[in-house]
Amino acid sequence: MRRGMLAISAAALLLAAACGNGSTTGAAKPGEEGGGGKTIALFLPESKTTRYEAFDRPLFEAKVKALCADCKLLYSNADQDATKQQQQVEAALTQGADVLVLDAVDAAAVAPLVNQAKQKKVPVIAYDRLISGIGYEYYVSFNNVRVGEMQGQGLLDALTANGTVDKGQIVMIHGSPTDPSSADYKKGAHNVLDGKVKIGREFDTPDWSPDKAQQEMEQAITALGRDNIVGVLSANDGMASGAIAAMKRAGYSAMPPITGQDSELAAIQRILSGDQYMTIYLDIRAEAEKSAELAVAVAKGEKPTAPTTVNNGTASVPSFLLDPIPVTADKIAGTIVKDGFYKASDICTPELKDACAKAGIQ
Repeated sequence: MRRGMLAISAAALLLAAACGNGSTTGAAKPGEEGGGGKTIALFLPESKTTRYEAFDRPLFEAKVKALCADCKLLYSNADQDATKQQQQVEAALTQGADVLVLDAVDAAAVAPLVNQAKQKKVPVIAYDRLISGIGYEYYVSFNNVRVGEMQGQGLLDALTANGTVDKGQIVMIHGSPTDPSSADYKKGAHNVLDGKVKIGREFDTPDWSPDKAQQEMEQAITALGRDNIVGVLSANDGMASGAIAAMKRAGYSAMPPITGQDSELAAIQRILSGDQYMTIYLDIRAEAEKSAELAVAVAKGEKPTAPTTVNNGTASVPSFLLDPIPVTADKIAGTIVKDGFYKASDICTPELKDACAKAGIQ
């Protein structure tokens, strides 16, 4: 998938986001191909991570409308509540959804929901998180083990560069234990770091919560000692913010290298200010649009060929896996800004004017 596809206009995002938390309909215009009034349901897991409402939802909805003007859209966000998501999926099936695009809160526990869909002959596309325990039509995500490897390598490179790789211990703050992607990120990070650094403390963080990550980091500082922590492997940007808050509260005058993921705006600004070392840039436009293309296609009875498969423990699921991109301060201009993920004016506050100039962001 091409990263150049990520140019996003603010107006288009606002228009797509205005569709509401429910269904949207439209009549096919001359020259547009309709979908026979098919209903496509999108389920996202939570809103604490800013990407879902800011990017995934509006991009998915806009692509569906572009491909199928008379398709009906149902949208639900579970707010990190597995029971709520179950109710949302069952409601969509009752309303006659023809396709489910499901980013599961608890990907290990939704097989019964997928089975309900199968019984109604409703195809399922696992979005971002691999659903286990049952077969289904498609899985669209990123190469998650590679994400963890990139985070681990980024941290190792930073520790090597500043001469602290053998001078202390690192803290690893992983994501939610109910998200199989988190296990992949962890696996990838350990692939790189095991045997090369000393791991002082390691946490699995419920709900990917920044607040819980802050508490975990506070525990690590108390247990290991402030001066003995030389780096933090955080699986995403939100939890990195919690770790940084804990470290500032503990009196750190400068942050050791800290990783992240999702390229949240606040994280990009932290990278420029020196509080965070790197993030992983995910081409969310490519992920959302590929999922929308598949949803429209299967709603019409088509069966696109996937380039690979992923074994979920029960079945080999046809899959589209996109490439992640590691981003440090010197890479922001050539990736995130170049692709239009954020504008320079979004990133470069007056406080970051000099840092932006140094990084070539203009």
